[in-house]
Order: sequence, then structure tokens, then C-alpha cells
Amino acid sequence: MTLRAVAAVSGVYDVLLGLAMLGGRPLLAALFGVAEPVPPIHADLNGLFLLAVGAGYWLPWRDPGRYRGYLWVMGPGMKGAGALLFVADHLLRGSPAAFLLFAVTDGALALLTLWALLSGRPPLKNAA
Repeated sequence: MTLRAVAAVSGVYDVLLGLAMLGGRPLLAALFGVAEPVPPIHADLNGLFLLAVGAGYWLPWRDPGRYRGYLWVMGPGMKGAGALLFVADHLLRGSPAAFLLFAVTDGALALLTLWALLSGRPPLKNAA
């Protein structure tokens, strides 16, 4: 998968999740079997954060070579750490098993991004 494709998939994923956090909170709470957050500002801020991250993927989608750093930070960095935190939260604090879906999706996107970054790495220049 190319860096552009990874940026597109990750961006759409984050935007859709952000919109769900902002506009579909009752449905999300019912699907995951949890209460809606109190105060709701916590979910609003998470939704806004996801929209901003998703919009940021537009940069590497347009110019993957120039914005590889964004892919490193948001893919293996943030999504990889997020996947680990979802698993840790489930094991240590008993969050619902349904939340592990986010560990799977974030982890998969982190690994996919890592693979695309490493396989699409530009060649090193000789220091002659």
C-alpha cells in the first residue's frame, strides 16, 4: 500500500470516528455498552481532536514525501501507542472488551503505516 493510500484510509477513519464522537454519542454508547461521558465536553474534545488529526492526513495524501513525519507521528506513534493503551486499560482497569476493537483498528493502521513508511523509504544519498 502506498503512503497516499495509507494517508487516505487513516484520514477517513479519523474523520468518521470524530463525527461519530460529536454527533452519534448515544449510538456509540449503546453499541459499546457504556454510559455517555459526563460531562460531554470530554467526548466533544476527543471528536474535535479526531477531526483535526483526520484533516491533517490531507497533507501527506497530497505530498507523501514532504509529510512523512506526520505519518510517523500519527501512525506508528499515536495510533500504535493508542492501541497499547486500549489493551492496557482493558487489562488493568477493566474497560469493556468492545473497546478492544479500537486497539485492533488503531494497531492495524499503525502497522500498515509503518510498513508503508519503511517500504517506501527514499534511498539514502552517498556522503562522498
